[in-house]
Amino acid sequence: MNISGKSIGIALTGSYCTYDKVFPQIERLIKENANVYTIFSYQSQNTDTRFGKAADFLKQAKEITGREPITTITEAEKLGPNNILDTVVVAPCTGNTLAKMANAITDSPVLMATKGLLRNNKPVILAISTNDALSNNLRNIGQLINLKNLYFVPFGQDNYNGKPHSMVAHFDLMLPTIENALEGRQLQPIIMGPN
Repeated sequence: MNISGKSIGIALTGSYCTYDKVFPQIERLIKENANVYTIFSYQSQNTDTRFGKAADFLKQAKEITGREPITTITEAEKLGPNNILDTVVVAPCTGNTLAKMANAITDSPVLMATKGLLRNNKPVILAISTNDALSNNLRNIGQLINLKNLYFVPFGQDNYNGKPHSMVAHFDLMLPTIENALEGRQLQPIIMGPN
């Protein structure tokens, strides 16, 4: 599927160590002529880390997309009723976000955006990045992977020696995952080798 003209949300949560992989994918979507909207969780828009300053990431998102990032639940809530997006990709999707989605908790702009799309039977794509994918969050992944209109960017263990429970999406597969999800298919295989 050609994504030219499609409106795609990229929802960023707090796995800051993967932002250097996510932002090039946002640029790739822009090059494919998609209309990209960024949505930041409260943590991602307010936390400075060794990986960068929150204000710089917000600025970068605006520069790439030409749009102000969505930073409140109120702004994100409009995405559903106003039918603005064709899909939303939570990239990165932390274990905290996975757990909240699995339990229908909507306490951030990112979670409101996903809820709004699911209410309209539109695809929501998760690009996980979590240190507990193969421990506490495994049951949440299992629950979400079986839900209608939920898709995963293929993922794998990123450091099976040092962090044996950690899994991270292959962010370079975001575009083909989006293309498949927009046609109602999960890109396969879902679980891949080391990332």
